[in-house]
Amino acid sequence: MKIKSKKTTVETVVAKKTAKKATAKPAQGEKKVVFTVRAEKGKAVYLAGTFNQWNATGKKMADKKGDGVYSASLKLAPGRYEYKFVIDGIWCADPECADWVQNDQGTTNSVITVA
Repeated sequence: MKIKSKKTTVETVVAKKTAKKATAKPAQGEKKVVFTVRAEKGKAVYLAGTFNQWNATGKKMADKKGDGVYSASLKLAPGRYEYKFVIDGIWCADPECADWVQNDQGTTNSVITVA
């Protein structure tokens, strides 16, 4: 029984260290970037882009005030990123972003550059 107790203690320590890594500060040079989009209340809104391998449900956006303005923040290293919003399964370019590129699907991706 003592061995099992020690194993549990070691597992607890490892779990705590893993949790600390998950909540650790972002790497030096990363900046907080806030993305926002207006959509109808109650929609399922996600952020997808080169920063998450275009995962359509990887970053859920929240309408915290219930006013149809959805937002999400990411910590991004300096660089150029392409992105889109996914609103109820429909991919949408950012209507407020003036910088965009054509993609291989024949539509456009919004572009953000983090300095």
